[in-house]
Amino acid sequence: MRSFLSKQCDAVYVRKSWETESGRSQQLWAGLAELGALGLQVPETRGGLGMNEVDMVLLLEECGRAALPEPFAETAAVAAPLLASLNDCAEAQSILSAIAQGSAIVTPSHEINPFVSDAHIADFVLLSRGDEIHLLKRDQIEAELQESSDPCRKLFKLRWTPAVGSRVAAGQQGRSLSDDMLNRAALAVAAQQLGVATRLTDMAVAYACEREQFGKAIGSFQAVKHQLANVAVRVEFARPVVARAAFCVATEAAERSVAVSHAKIAACEAATAAAKTALQVHGAIGYTWEVDLQIWMKRAWALDKTWGASRVHQARIAAALLGGEAAPSFGFSV
Repeated sequence: MRSFLSKQCDAVYVRKSWETESGRSQQLWAGLAELGALGLQVPETRGGLGMNEVDMVLLLEECGRAALPEPFAETAAVAAPLLASLNDCAEAQSILSAIAQGSAIVTPSHEINPFVSDAHIADFVLLSRGDEIHLLKRDQIEAELQESSDPCRKLFKLRWTPAVGSRVAAGQQGRSLSDDMLNRAALAVAAQQLGVATRLTDMAVAYACEREQFGKAIGSFQAVKHQLANVAVRVEFARPVVARAAFCVATEAAERSVAVSHAKIAACEAATAAAKTALQVHGAIGYTWEVDLQIWMKRAWALDKTWGASRVHQARIAAALLGGEAAPSFGFSV
């Protein structure tokens, strides 16, 4: 995945995507399908690889490292496993095959997010509202483009009318799928933030080795070293937290919501710290449009607020600690 994205999704491609109407590339999407990435969590019976979240987070980290604009996380990491769980819905099962082939894009919508990503190119939107899950085609919704701090992220306000024909789950199943959507999406954000943080740190280190002050590379100054080391520690401490959350989701562990919230907080804090440090290391040049640093800084800031800001996930953890059934052990024996 890293090799593929390094060739197909460099900073030049990302900048060019800002200037196109859709902001996306059908050729790149087809390449992801050929690689098998889109079908990673699609069942083998539907043409996928039948793998799980532990495998997926590795690919998502590379998406963050490359600042991939395409809705890979939304389609492959969130929508695909949710559709796979709808065994009684023939339409959902047929969409799975199309996802694996690269001929369908599905984006999720949850009440925790006011705007929906990539609704302008999505063939289907999987919407969570209350205790219901609806599956709608693009022509069944109205999408109004919204401003985004990250030019790569295409966000839309949706208008749609709930109907019995579009409802694919309700009641307890609907609530369960809604929670599952949030957990999978927040986990996908956390994994991408690891890649974003790593890329920002690498860029800061490279610049610190090249930029000279007082006849020496600024990376030789202790103050700069300490800042970069602190970020590296944050990233490395967040990585096993994300891996554990992926394992909890893959195994449907009782504490998966807490593990996901922990991962979202840890990874987003690492990414935003990396953005701040990288900007400080670059100095005034880091504020300019011409420097590619902005691509990953804006991604870090945007992802930090999507699928639940830190306060939302802190509240989930607090609820479990102070009164939830998972409080005594969080999955560990006591």
